[in-house]
Amino acid sequence: MATFAKPENALKRAEELINVGQKQEALQALHGLITSKRYRAWQKTLERIMFKYVELCVDMRRGRFAKDGLIQYRIVCQQVNINSLEEVIKHFMHLATERAELARSKAQALEEALDVDDLEADNRPEDLMISYVSGEKWKDRSDREMVTPWFKFLWETYRTVLEILRNNSKLEALYAMTAHRAFQFCKQYKRTTEFRRLCEIIRNHLANLNKYRDQRDRPDLSAPESLQLYLDTRFEQLKVATELALWQEAFRSVEDIHALMCMVKKTPKASLLVIYYAKLTEIFWISSSHLYHAYAWLKLFSLQKSFNKNLSQKDLQLIASSVVLAALSVSPYDCSYGASHLELENEKERRLRVANLIGFNVEPKPESREMLSRSSLLLELVAKGVMACVTTEVKDIYHLLEHAFHPLDLAAQVQPLLTKISKLGGKLSSASSVPEVQLSQYVPSLEKLATLRLLQQVSQVYQTMKIETLSGMIPFSEFALVEKIAVDAVKSNFISIRIDHMKGAVFFGSQGLESEGLRNHLSSFAESMSKIRNLIYSPLKKVSQLGETLSSLPDVVEKEHKRLLARKSIIEKRKEEQERHLLEMEREEESRRLKLQKITEEAEQRRLASEYERRKNQRILREIEERELEEAKALLQEAEKRSKKKGKKPIIDGEKITKQTLMELALSEQLRERQEMEKKLQKLAKTMDYLERAKREEAAPLIEIAFQRRLREIELSRLRHTGDLEEKRRLSEKLGNKKIFQERVVNRREAEFNKLKKERLEQISQIIRSRKSERETRRKMIYYLKLEEDRMKKLREEEEARQREEAERRKEEEAKRKAKLDEIAAKQRQRELELEEKEKRWKEEVLQMRPTIVPANSAHSDQPRTLDSAPSQGGKYIPKHRRAQAESAPPPQDQRRGGGNRMDDRPDKWREDRRPVSGMVGGPRSSFLSSRSRGER
Repeated sequence: MATFAKPENALKRAEELINVGQKQEALQALHGLITSKRYRAWQKTLERIMFKYVELCVDMRRGRFAKDGLIQYRIVCQQVNINSLEEVIKHFMHLATERAELARSKAQALEEALDVDDLEADNRPEDLMISYVSGEKWKDRSDREMVTPWFKFLWETYRTVLEILRNNSKLEALYAMTAHRAFQFCKQYKRTTEFRRLCEIIRNHLANLNKYRDQRDRPDLSAPESLQLYLDTRFEQLKVATELALWQEAFRSVEDIHALMCMVKKTPKASLLVIYYAKLTEIFWISSSHLYHAYAWLKLFSLQKSFNKNLSQKDLQLIASSVVLAALSVSPYDCSYGASHLELENEKERRLRVANLIGFNVEPKPESREMLSRSSLLLELVAKGVMACVTTEVKDIYHLLEHAFHPLDLAAQVQPLLTKISKLGGKLSSASSVPEVQLSQYVPSLEKLATLRLLQQVSQVYQTMKIETLSGMIPFSEFALVEKIAVDAVKSNFISIRIDHMKGAVFFGSQGLESEGLRNHLSSFAESMSKIRNLIYSPLKKVSQLGETLSSLPDVVEKEHKRLLARKSIIEKRKEEQERHLLEMEREEESRRLKLQKITEEAEQRRLASEYERRKNQRILREIEERELEEAKALLQEAEKRSKKKGKKPIIDGEKITKQTLMELALSEQLRERQEMEKKLQKLAKTMDYLERAKREEAAPLIEIAFQRRLREIELSRLRHTGDLEEKRRLSEKLGNKKIFQERVVNRREAEFNKLKKERLEQISQIIRSRKSERETRRKMIYYLKLEEDRMKKLREEEEARQREEAERRKEEEAKRKAKLDEIAAKQRQRELELEEKEKRWKEEVLQMRPTIVPANSAHSDQPRTLDSAPSQGGKYIPKHRRAQAESAPPPQDQRRGGGNRMDDRPDKWREDRRPVSGMVGGPRSSFLSSRSRGER
């Protein structure tokens, strides 16, 4: 790595390398300078170097180098000039964004250039083959080759900048701006995966901020500016998450906002809360959490009504209608019926957490939390006057679905209202923070609620009903959907219904406990009435009374039935009148309560304002008095320290001391100190006068002596100067002779120098000639020696080649001779084996053909026994025919092996057979072969 004395040299070197096309070397040079510990003091040149450095990083897409350089530059200018780091980072992001947009525009231009009439004429065969094989369009390939690398680098740029700027109080604004630009990048190009990662990065940064509280330059979230920047970032995150339809990430963003406000124990502004609840309504509606959706709408309505004074009546009416319809869309039964204990506990915790999010309690207290429910929500709607702001259609459908009892025509009355409600809605005015309200989204939920209410009311009146009749009573839904709704309601124990498709009927109520209870109830009522009648009218003739009762029983039942129906209609009308009257009273009470609440709030606000002003004035006066008291105490303590009279220090009672007392003490102390200081100064002035007078009296004679000495020195100097001038005049007369002598010496020395120079040149030329001749001779000698060496080398090579050929020839001859000898030896060994085998067979035949009896003393006999001699007394008798065979056979083995003299007594044929063996042992190979041939003959 090259080192530079000044940073300017590194910048010049980098520009030179860039001009010759060596960008990598230029980047390495600047990187070495930035990471070097020699240049830790900030200067303007480093900023220009960083601009060039980030430009090179962007051109070469080196994100890692850019990150390292920015981290080192942050260390350099952290405490000196933080604005320089902001400028460099802004320039870095601008370049990355510009290059990404340029790549995208080039890709679009290429795509437009391909939009021609004859595609087959313009496309190359290899392009068509690639497109058919890969199954991708030209735009996909161009995006992958041109746009994707730059978008990856731009995303890496945002991550790098956020990592560098995180948790720094001096860079909060730039951090927020970078986060907003990253959010817009994800929104513009639909980058859902990168958006999730970005949210996780920002979430981790905030977690680390809370974890490491002793960090230097740590942002203070309690400061309004810092808190507002963090809130704006989270709300932008929430908006982009909903626009990208990332509802899980949007809900986590809501939790982040709530956690941030709980951390600082503050509630955000009303304008931000409106956005908060507007996004909550979308999140809960998508997740089918209709109860939480309705509560979020209620909070949004309260904020708009309380803080938005420019909201029109029409917009307020639409928002209120949305609140009421959202509340009606909530299922009237609890879906968690029959769940396990663990599931119920989890659902309870989830509801409490969502209740905190909706209520926005920055200090949640477990004992004060209330469970969210549909019934409490409807009561809260009436209490907060929401029903007074809704449209007529919404009021009517609310009354029909929650209070009216029309089991036969409920659906028919609801259907036209639903048709009108589906047409309501639209965009709101610019004064509202909610952009659009569509009431048609609640129509399916209202139809389901109407179906449930109809089934509930019908089950109270009827016990059995045909499927066709029930299906005709619900015109806006098919019976399959009605059956599904009924199954869910039965599962949650909302109604009791059984559908029998074989009989084509619907049975309401269970056939067990409910009917039995009703029958017992009627029977007990009949028994009681019978006892009362018997008490009033004593039975005289039981048989006649029973007959009369049985004869008039149908008329009595008919009259009683008509009377009960009339009474029921009167009760229903009275209920309706009473409910209407109660509703009017509630409205009037609510209006009076709101007026009284408004007056009370205004009075309370005025009282709080006056109280605030009064306390503010008191605080200011108290601060002024405390400051003056502290100043007086400081003056008194300072005066006491200066006086150093601790024994006379006044005793001050801290509880009874007053400002006036302290001021008087301080002034008296200052006056006393001033008087003492004046006395000291007067005494010091008199002493200084005496001292100065004595010094001058003593110094007067010394000054006179010094003056006389100085006069004498001046006179001596004048005389010395006159003598020097005379000497100069005398020597100037000899100046001409000096010049003549100088010229003579110079000329003589110049002639000597020229002579020596000429001799030196001649010597040099002679040395050059001699060295030249020596070099020529040396070159010739070297050439001759080289030729001689080449010749000798050639001769040696030829001799070595001849010797190698001779050695090879001898080796071949020796191999042939050895092979021949080996062949002869092998034949000899084979022949010996054959002879030994033949001798062995011959011995066996002799032993078999001539058996003899050897006497005991025959071992020491000189002559062998012949076969013709007669056997001894102890010998064996040999038959005549055997005796003839023994005569023709050779002698026995023991006689043949007797001594050397016995070899002559053997037959000639036997001696000829043995001769080849003796010849093989001692004689040459030729005699051996000849004897073997004779033996064979």
